[in-house]
Amino acid sequence: MRLTAMTDYAMRLLMYVGEHPERLCTIAEIAQAHGISEPHLMKITHRLAQKGWLETVRGKNGGMRLARPAQEMRLGSIVRDTENDMALIECFLPDSRCALTGRCRLTHIIDQALQDFLLRLDQYTLADILAQPGDGLALPACAEEDQTISQRTVIGWARKV
Repeated sequence: MRLTAMTDYAMRLLMYVGEHPERLCTIAEIAQAHGISEPHLMKITHRLAQKGWLETVRGKNGGMRLARPAQEMRLGSIVRDTENDMALIECFLPDSRCALTGRCRLTHIIDQALQDFLLRLDQYTLADILAQPGDGLALPACAEEDQTISQRTVIGWARKV
């Protein structure tokens, strides 16, 4: 199984926004920080907002923030909302032409594996994957101001450890 770029980028976007709860984040800064095109991020932002993961604010000083606390955002639910096609094999499709459809035991096993995968992801929240002070997992910052704050913060965390 391979998750789409949409899901990968959606997770990166949510992580970035989750690590900056004190302010609105912009598509431009996230695009710069992660090397993702702005038009692609616009599409992802729109989808995440429609599904209730993000709250967006229009205008000159607009941007986005998490629509609810990170500890309430289950990773499995995010994957379900961002993956367009969870059909791992042809027989999962409504118009399957597989000669074994209805008689194959493999379909059930693969479906169960998919459900197990999603249930495992449901055990974790966005809060679980956000960088914590001192863990060395800080996400890239892009604005000079953000970099200065991040460098000071990382240095401060390093001294505490």
